[in-house]
Amino acid sequence: MLNKLVFATNNAHKVEEVSAMLDGAFELFTLDQIGCDADIPETGNTFAENAGQKSWYVYDNFQLNCFGDDSGLEVDALNGEPGVYSARYSGSRDHDKNIDIVLEKLGNAANRTARFKAVISLVINGKEHLFEGTVEGTIRNARSGTDGFGYDPIFQPDGYDVTFAEMTMEEKNAISHRGRAVAKLVEFLNNL
Repeated sequence: MLNKLVFATNNAHKVEEVSAMLDGAFELFTLDQIGCDADIPETGNTFAENAGQKSWYVYDNFQLNCFGDDSGLEVDALNGEPGVYSARYSGSRDHDKNIDIVLEKLGNAANRTARFKAVISLVINGKEHLFEGTVEGTIRNARSGTDGFGYDPIFQPDGYDVTFAEMTMEEKNAISHRGRAVAKLVEFLNNL
């Protein structure tokens, strides 16, 4: 079984979430830790394409097995926006500005259904495997909670009366889009 993997990110929040789910079964390396300082392009039109660009970049340039992810928020009343542009919806990586734009565009819309979607691209020995996770929910009218990151303060998952930002990391990981995709990744790795 593989026990060393590169996670094509330097996002400390993502690494912390995924490391908790891997529960010590794998030694996880970030881009910084393997000496990759490139700004890997995310020019795809889908989460799968963007995730694949990251994992293939590391595999092709460092000859290391790697997984990359791309995820975002899809708001039905905004025709699926921000989608693949979630991280830079406001033109920057400022979470608060991104949230402000979603809330401004939604206004008082009655339909506030949305979903978080994550796709993980795992490249092992030159072969790509994809894992997807989705969690349905609604967009709150205002921020609530201080944990998590990104759009967590305005996303309330179906079946809960709190936002992702009001949950502990363990509670969020149990139902989150990334948690679901990582669970599929871990199951796949454990069966290699």
